[in-house]
Order: sequence, then C-alpha cells, then structure tokens
Amino acid sequence: MKILITGIAGFIGSHLAKRLLKENHDVVGIDNINDYYDVNLKRNRLNTLLEDSVKNYETNLSDSEEVMEIFNKEKPEVVVNLAAQAGVRYSLENPHAYITSNINGFMSILEGCRHNNVGNLIYASSSSVYGANTSKPFSTSDNIDHPLSLYAATKKSNELMAHTYSHLYNLPTTGLRFFTVYGPWGRPDMALFKFTDAIVNDREIDVYNHGNMMRDFTYVDDIVESITRLVNRPAQPNPKWRGDNPNPSYSYVPYKVYNIGNNSPVRLMDFIEAIENRIGKTAKKNYMDLQAGDVPETYANVEDLYNDIEFKPSTRIQDGVNNFVDWYLEYYEVNDNQ
Repeated sequence: MKILITGIAGFIGSHLAKRLLKENHDVVGIDNINDYYDVNLKRNRLNTLLEDSVKNYETNLSDSEEVMEIFNKEKPEVVVNLAAQAGVRYSLENPHAYITSNINGFMSILEGCRHNNVGNLIYASSSSVYGANTSKPFSTSDNIDHPLSLYAATKKSNELMAHTYSHLYNLPTTGLRFFTVYGPWGRPDMALFKFTDAIVNDREIDVYNHGNMMRDFTYVDDIVESITRLVNRPAQPNPKWRGDNPNPSYSYVPYKVYNIGNNSPVRLMDFIEAIENRIGKTAKKNYMDLQAGDVPETYANVEDLYNDIEFKPSTRIQDGVNNFVDWYLEYYEVNDNQ
C-alpha cells in the first residue's frame, strides 16, 4: 500500500518508515524538520534509517493548501499522523505552537483524508490525556475530561476531531495513546536522552517529584510493531456501543482508541539505575518538586490492543536502555571504556 507518514523525520516516524519499507509498502513523508530540537538528528534519521528511499515534503501541516496538494498528488491509502508539537513542559512556554501544529495541523490531515478516500487514518494521541485520573491502570474506557497540560488537551481534541470525521464521512480513525516511548534515535528532550547525556558528561540530572514518579516506559520497536499490525486493520463500527452508556474507546462509527504501553510501570529511580548500570557511572542527582503539567504515574491497560492484534509491548527496561546507550555512544563517538 501507499502509506503517508507525517513526522517521518521524528523518533517514531523514522523507525516506522524503515519497518514499513521492509514490508514492501510505498512510503512517503511530510516533516517540516522544525528546530524544536536538533535538526541534524532529524536529518540523520532520514539519511541513516531511510537512506534516501523515501520522499519527504518539508511542509507545515498547518498549511492546509500545501497539505491538500500533497494528498491529491500522492493519493495515500493509509495515513499515519505522528507529527505534532511534542512535550508537556514546553507547552507551558509556547502554548500557541501546540494549537498551530496539533489542532490546525490535524485538521489539514483530516481534510486530506476526507477528500482523497483514505481507507485508514492512524494518529498519535498520548498517555497524557488521562490527566488527573487516579484509577490504575489507565483504560481507554476511562473518562479523560481533566487534562493537566495544553499538550494533553490538544491530544484529546485530536480524538474528538477524529470521531467527528468518522461520523460525518465514514473515515476509519484509530488513535494511539503512547506511553513514554524510548529507544535508539530518541528525542533529546526526553528523560532517557537527557539523563544519558548528563551522566556521560558528568553533569547533574534533574529528578522531578524527588524521584517519586512511575512511568510505563515503552520501547520504540514495540510501538512500531503495534502500528504495523494496525495498518492492515482499519477501525470498524462496534455494534456494542450504546448512546445511553457510551464507551469512549470505540463507537457506532469506524473509530477506535488504543493504549500502547508496556503495562508494567517502572520507578524513575530504577530507570536511572538502568542507565547507570549500562554506562558504569553514578548520576549526580538534583531532586526537584513535581513540575506543573506532569503526571506522577502512568500505567497502561492494553487488553483491547492484545485482543485485537495479538501483540502487546514487552521489552525489558534494561534491554531497551542498553540499546539506547549503545546507540548514543556510537552516534556521539563517545569512548565506552566500561
């Protein structure tokens, strides 16, 4: 199939594109290569992982006319929308960027799909939508009306917008709530990258909430495996849905939402210890309070994901961390004497 990936130079997007190429799909990308973090890392993902085998349009998704031209020209059968302004903490500093990218940009994608008879739209949501929820593990059947950051609010908005297009235009939409994705080629603003970089270079790491955080860390290959299986499984209407007792995870229209997490929360201090084990150095820790917008714990219920695609993430933290650190040391040409 022809598959359009937005955010193809991103962490998940580049890994997914490489996998889909191996599956003999025709892959095309949209990525504006913005400078939210190291542009060279993004370009190197494209060059190293994809080796010029994919056409990328350097277009802003918020430019609806350009996006529509790409859809009209490429005629994708499946769209995987991974482009977004990411980061919970950055949404406190630059909220307008989240509306432009995550709301206006997603609108362009929905319209492109609608007018080009796309058969399957898969889009990235986030575990952050669970916000103030305290019932664990987080279930896609839970209410998510209490987001704690604008980033989370835009991701919930994407789910609402997707449902509307599923209802109005019979567009199959599948939302994926990712839980703290990590692995080689990861983002520099994420904890694993920041911690590894600081420990290697003898700098302090900021440990929020005094280390009393739990995260359902999910290895990137597990994310990619899940998406790859869903590419061939567009959302279907569910006859069990009832308007007098609505389940938010599915609908009477072709709409579905899944959690993609490891279903096994890890203490932040244990995560740091896994990095220390691989590098062979103890981190210098700067303990800090919980930051506004942060969620103290994430924990995914992935029962419906497993029931539907017979797969759930299972990579062990130490294995995944080792793979990332190995990549980091090679990429930045750091001598590994451990």
